[in-house]
Amino acid sequence: MTHRIVVQKYGGSSVADVEKIRGVARRVVATVDQGLAVVVVVSAMGSTTDELLTRAKEISPSPSRRELDMLLSCGERSSMALLSMAIQELGHQAISLTGSQSGIITNSRHSGARIIDVRPFRVQDELEDGKVVIVAGFQGVSYKREVTTLGRGGSDTTAVALAGALSAEYCEICSDVDGIYSADPRVVDTAGLIEAISHDQMLELASHGAKVLHAESVEFARRTGIALWARATNGDGSGTRIDQQDKVPEGEPVTGVAGQRSLVRLRAQVSQSMDHMLGVAAEASLPVLHFDADHEIADLWFSPADVPDWPSVREALLGKVEIEEGCGAVSVVGEFFGRNASKLVRARSVAAGAGIVIKAMATSPLRATLFCNEDDVDALTRALHRAFREG
Repeated sequence: MTHRIVVQKYGGSSVADVEKIRGVARRVVATVDQGLAVVVVVSAMGSTTDELLTRAKEISPSPSRRELDMLLSCGERSSMALLSMAIQELGHQAISLTGSQSGIITNSRHSGARIIDVRPFRVQDELEDGKVVIVAGFQGVSYKREVTTLGRGGSDTTAVALAGALSAEYCEICSDVDGIYSADPRVVDTAGLIEAISHDQMLELASHGAKVLHAESVEFARRTGIALWARATNGDGSGTRIDQQDKVPEGEPVTGVAGQRSLVRLRAQVSQSMDHMLGVAAEASLPVLHFDADHEIADLWFSPADVPDWPSVREALLGKVEIEEGCGAVSVVGEFFGRNASKLVRARSVAAGAGIVIKAMATSPLRATLFCNEDDVDALTRALHRAFREG
């Protein structure tokens, strides 16, 4: 490769209609005019994925994961072709490629596959020919030659995986927000824009509710050393840089607070039904958020967002496992937060002061997560942000 390569990803809101697609095309061309070779990864237009999923659920309450992948992969293909046409109308060469054509190889899991290899030979050839390459995000092909999808936010992962494989200068994740905030600004009025954050802390935030970046994309960036920028598609701000720890200036003791809704807790008796619970979870590839067990009770927490056949999985658990839906969690992320006992005591005290019942608590060196009812997530997010970020 002789050109410097950048990868840009545009979310569904950025390509929601024809005019927005034309705006993205102009932004891409402006980058090309800087002498850079550009690979663009696109999501489906607007709410296309949700609309397709709704149609599938009208046919079947627990649709086949394989057929669902075939259906949902259509959304990104529409976006990539339309954006390629828009760039061509501006006088530049462009070509659209599916995930499989771009060399995105995944495992065999449908609805939430993981990328296991990237072979971007076709992408490299097209870049050498002077074309802008538009790639359908969110999808790949398994080693069994099946179309797979990467789960919610999977276009981020497509972009970062390609950036790593192409040794790109950086990868931009462009959306309708201008970067990473210390909390969801729609929930916390005082949330502030974070100028720079480490891969490790961003991974904790993304894994526990921050929606600007997909967690697996951050993991890819950390593994390959790619710098990420979270930026607004139509903004002038610099956004947030996500980079290796040694390239990020020392920041606040607490970086951010993230909340999650619609979680499920499975509870089993260790001596009676824990093995059944874990067997069903493994068979369904449930995305485990937290697992805890003592000599009597085992709890498994997960989000059903990427489990389209949850009704049938639920059926397999009924009678042997206690199922509690409508749960939530709020996580505080900061340097060594989860190792600081006084901060953990204070977090529980803040929850109690807000009248919020904590169901469980989990920690990592950079994080503390408090599980609660989903109706309490916003109030707990505001209380913890006020106590640790503003206090």
